[in-house]
Amino acid sequence: MAAFVREPERAYGCKMMEALGIEPGGGVVPRLSLLYSAIFRRCQSCPTKKLCREWVDHAYPATLPPGFCANADALFELQYRQLADGS
Repeated sequence: MAAFVREPERAYGCKMMEALGIEPGGGVVPRLSLLYSAIFRRCQSCPTKKLCREWVDHAYPATLPPGFCANADALFELQYRQLADGS
């Protein structure tokens, strides 16, 4: 069962992924679903939501996740996996 995440947090998580060139729908892939779920859960309790919104609104395209993001490591891992898979 998927974890409940409010839509604004999920929307900004998806927008950040898109800005980084990560396929937001990749969470349906079984080997990645836990990582995507963790990312969206962290977005839900993020203490830097305002800073995130500003980054998302002005960062297209971006090469690296922002340092303030609690998901920076996970997002970088998704970028690496996507490149390694040739997607």
